[in-house]
Amino acid sequence: MAAMLQPQIILLKEGTDTSQGKAQLVSNINACTATADVVRTTLGPRGMDKLIHDNKGTVTISNDGATIMKLLDIVHPAAKILVDIAKSQDSEVGDGTTTVVLLAGEFLKEAKPFIEDGVHPQNLIRSYRTACSLVPGGNMRDSFLVNGVAFKKTFSYAGFEQQPKKFENPKILLLNIELELKSEKENAEIRLSDPSQYQSIVDAEWNIIYDKLDKCVQSGAKVVLSRLAIGDLATQYFADRDIFCAGRVTEEDLQRVAAATGGTVQTSVNNIIDEVLGTCELFEERQVGNERFNIFCGCPSGHTATIVLRGGADQFIEEAERSLHDAIMIVRRAMKNSTVVAGGGAIDMELSRYLRQHARTIAGKSQLFINSYAKALEVIPRQLCDNAGFDATDVLNKLRQKHALQSGEGANYGVDINTGGITDSFANFVWEPAVVKINAINAATEAACLILSVDETVKNPKSESAQGEAAASAMGGRGRGGAFPGRGRGMRRR
Repeated sequence: MAAMLQPQIILLKEGTDTSQGKAQLVSNINACTATADVVRTTLGPRGMDKLIHDNKGTVTISNDGATIMKLLDIVHPAAKILVDIAKSQDSEVGDGTTTVVLLAGEFLKEAKPFIEDGVHPQNLIRSYRTACSLVPGGNMRDSFLVNGVAFKKTFSYAGFEQQPKKFENPKILLLNIELELKSEKENAEIRLSDPSQYQSIVDAEWNIIYDKLDKCVQSGAKVVLSRLAIGDLATQYFADRDIFCAGRVTEEDLQRVAAATGGTVQTSVNNIIDEVLGTCELFEERQVGNERFNIFCGCPSGHTATIVLRGGADQFIEEAERSLHDAIMIVRRAMKNSTVVAGGGAIDMELSRYLRQHARTIAGKSQLFINSYAKALEVIPRQLCDNAGFDATDVLNKLRQKHALQSGEGANYGVDINTGGITDSFANFVWEPAVVKINAINAATEAACLILSVDETVKNPKSESAQGEAAASAMGGRGRGGAFPGRGRGMRRR
């Protein structure tokens, strides 16, 4: 009878498929190894071809790993990661796409027995990362911070490669004009009384563009950026004079450069003075993976920084971006509220110790309840240990012993994620803004109290008759009103 009264807990929409734990890991490994088996026979110069026939009737015969992975139209979420790393490998180096898929599949295949025996995945991850110094397509550790502004190289014309790609303390000219020969507007017409006048019109066009370019050079700028196009003539002109140029720079990037370098965007090349030119300590164009970036370092105006993230697949970069966003927001909060506490579960263990001691001074059942509250605070260091594959019981016992010292020297000790032991979190710069922890405890307490105060949930779905009446009312409203609500069938004109 008691079992019949237990309410069914529904967290996701009906029909949602969800699984977790060891079974999910094994399922993902099986999907990835099955995917790797598809391209296994294509490896090497004597590899076999695959004939792929899609739903549009197109037939493709290929032994290229990236092509096969793309055409397979894989739907399994975990197996899709193999598709991404194959694309990344093809984009970065152009070869080895089958190799990277086979290696990933084999790594997972070798890990499967350990997972089935109960080994924590984080232990395998740490060992795998120790054994490997690279991620295909670039390591996350290849990401770098630019003390200034960086943006992707824009479209360039012939002659661009002849331009210098590095300057120290250059003057920077920012423009919002075109530096190319413009074609006549559609249906434009010029009437000439003398054919010799045609050449003077052509010469005038060339003189206009050369006059603009001369004025840019005379300004002393070594880097010229424009929101509009810089054509092949201007590109070669600047290359001959050891000047770097980039056209079609986005409005956002141009404004970032202007704010950081102290320059002002110009809509004309007439009367360019030094005050409108920007500068920086170092400008360079750097190759990052298969992309080029224009980088401005040591900018005098404004505190601007750019972080360039690298990774083997889009999912890795997106996850790194989310993690970085959290870190930046924490630093931002710490700058506004300078009080910090020791992280790594240290503050949680210290609060738990304090509450346990306080509970001993209370008579009655409240002592038990406060003790349970104190025990709940230990979930943070315990979960940190579990997620890292450490023995949570052993680590928590060490933390309790350290925090129980009468001298108070163990108050800042928390979980050491690197070694699986304990360490002085504060001394190792593992900090948390106090306001974050205070807010988390307050919000969690209020939510728990709110849920505990509810003893019944009543859901009153609409009956079929009520739904029918509501639908009829809605239809009737549309029939009476329509497009002209004042001229319905039931209305009489006066």
